[in-house]
Amino acid sequence: MTPERTGSWKKLTALASEQVRSEPEAATPLTVEAAGLQGDLTKQRLSAEVISTLIALAEERELAQAIDDQFAGAIVNGTEGRPALHSALRAPAAEVPAVAKDAAAVMDKVLALAESLRNGRWRGATGRTITDVVHIGIGGSHLGPELVVDALRTRAEQSPAIHFVANIDGEALDTALAVRDPERTLFVIVSKSFSTLETRVNAATARSWFLERTGSLEAIGRHFIAISTNLEAADEFGIPAENVFPMWDWVGGRYSVWSPVGLPLAIALGRKGFDAFLAGGHALDRHFRSAPFAENLPVLMALAGIWNYNFLGVTNQAIL
Repeated sequence: MTPERTGSWKKLTALASEQVRSEPEAATPLTVEAAGLQGDLTKQRLSAEVISTLIALAEERELAQAIDDQFAGAIVNGTEGRPALHSALRAPAAEVPAVAKDAAAVMDKVLALAESLRNGRWRGATGRTITDVVHIGIGGSHLGPELVVDALRTRAEQSPAIHFVANIDGEALDTALAVRDPERTLFVIVSKSFSTLETRVNAATARSWFLERTGSLEAIGRHFIAISTNLEAADEFGIPAENVFPMWDWVGGRYSVWSPVGLPLAIALGRKGFDAFLAGGHALDRHFRSAPFAENLPVLMALAGIWNYNFLGVTNQAIL
């Protein structure tokens, strides 16, 4: 049965029609605490009856089972036939499904690399420490890390400066490289296929910039890291296999900040800070899995989205 054929959907349609025709009611207070966050949905035109009917819709559509399936590693991305297991990257080992068990070892290597960059053990080809990291990606491989680094990094953090480049316009990379020292700069190339146009062009430009100033192909191995599944393309670029970290099919791009794509965040915050970031995400995962729908912040936000878009015709969303 499609959602539109459920009794709850039909009742929501009638409630929306009544709301459009009637005078606006006083807002129903609706705040929810979750993992140290407070979500306030008071302005969402959600009456008590609308909320209860939305929850009934979720129950009719067996949302609880779908949540369990997601955390168990079932295929919940029907479009691409994949699990959606970013939550496994921030969960204790005992809670990680079998399909994601290898991720912990990879993330340990990522965090070890971040620490070696922070404390100066990782050296460039001429033996000098790294002072600047240039992260080259696009979409989820760029927006998430840049946002979180900007939000969580403090001036007191002792780590290399981090620069993000996504725009294929040459000015973006030129600006990032304007005063960089090639002997003290590390590039992180993020592309699952190693063939995304914007990332490939910027990576090739960065490589040319580096070679023009160092004249050493061998030095690439100390100044370029790849986050990709295409080992062959990374090798052709000059990046050794030990400097290539995978991106898993069960992590969607928009959630990849929890994966090796979050390397800039690990560099900015260190292992302790990155672990705290993961713990915060896991705390909200636990809330999502266990809280009743009427007190479940992610579920209520999703239901508010359905109400606004499907019934009230609101096509824009802002989270403030």
